[in-house]
Amino acid sequence: MESDDNLDSRWRMSAPYWEKYRDIIRIMFSPVTEALIAETKIARGCNVLDVGTGPGEPALSIAGLVGNEGKVTGIDPAPEMIDAAGRAARRARLDNVHFEVSLGDVLPFEESIFDAVVSRFAAMFFPDPLQSVREILRVLKPGGRAAFAVWSFADNNPFFSVFERVVERYVAPSPPGAPDPFRYTTPGQLRAILEKAGMTGTSDRLLQFKIEAPVSVEDFWSVRSEMSERLRSKIGALPSEQREEIRRQVIDGLRPYATGSGMVLPAEARIVGGRKNA
Repeated sequence: MESDDNLDSRWRMSAPYWEKYRDIIRIMFSPVTEALIAETKIARGCNVLDVGTGPGEPALSIAGLVGNEGKVTGIDPAPEMIDAAGRAARRARLDNVHFEVSLGDVLPFEESIFDAVVSRFAAMFFPDPLQSVREILRVLKPGGRAAFAVWSFADNNPFFSVFERVVERYVAPSPPGAPDPFRYTTPGQLRAILEKAGMTGTSDRLLQFKIEAPVSVEDFWSVRSEMSERLRSKIGALPSEQREEIRRQVIDGLRPYATGSGMVLPAEARIVGGRKNA
């Protein structure tokens, strides 16, 4: 397994690109944000924690929903991500959202203070998933709900598979134990951890949605390849001729998903949730 320090370094190096494309990323994953909000029943006045917020999503979207009567806190282990989230909050003039650097397995909050906890595509990278879920339970109010979005199978997500199939023709696949977005693809995997941690009323459902990006196929290549430190490092180590060939092949593979208004790719995620006993 890759060390926590190496994993943190990967996200820290990715922060400038996630900030660069933050508006596009927000649009792409907005159906997942909406699913997390529905699962946790977030409404005006709620106090919400976003674990693994990156450059501020879905925390910033939720801040608009809970209003001035509510509050949102976003945490992430990468200081660069938290800095980007703070800049975005200031631009949006949102006073009800706060960001701080924190790991998920030792949360710096008192017990039973949050109405809801959400985590979008971060649970796959928790160093100690059971401990992280237990910490989330600790800071939830009795009866409060938590929900996690994790990716379904890679073959059902061309957002990943179109790139990986081409890159792996030139570069060896990542070694076993490397950080994996597909850690919880099998139904029930993450749900079992929630139940072991003590969550009740758990659920695990498949979310089929569309990743929409208002950009050309060429620009989508840039967004996706720069977002991923793994792709950047693999492709960047190759000779320029191979880099250009990968770009050409990936763009060809993406063309079926190009429309007159941008890119539209089918996608699948799992929404796994539960609550703290009242």
